[in-house]
Amino acid sequence: MRQFLQKTIVYTLIASLLSMASPALVQAEIIGTLSAIEASQRDANLAKINDVLAREEVREKMRAYGVDEAQVEARLASLTDQELSALARKMENMPAAGGALEVVGIVFIVLLILEAVGVIDIFKKFP
Repeated sequence: MRQFLQKTIVYTLIASLLSMASPALVQAEIIGTLSAIEASQRDANLAKINDVLAREEVREKMRAYGVDEAQVEARLASLTDQELSALARKMENMPAAGGALEVVGIVFIVLLILEAVGVIDIFKKFP
């Protein structure tokens, strides 16, 4: 029995040592400067857009139009970098005080994007 236990321990140790010697599959590549800048720019654009969409006035207008907030977030995540940049620039050029007209404009832009990608059919409901 003792000899069986010793063999089991020895074989287990041999197997563990051999498995430690096998190389792990790792793939590394150099990330270009442009890729890193684009990734950080995308995050900054998303933050700008989410700041505007987090306003209570905008949320109320979106609820009034029947737009689900989860769908808006999902669609924002699926926008290309160029579309996000254009939307962030439009929001950035708007006045900081942001009256009712600006809020309606932002909601309208978001609704147009959602309509273009086929998430909602809000404009088809009106004759």
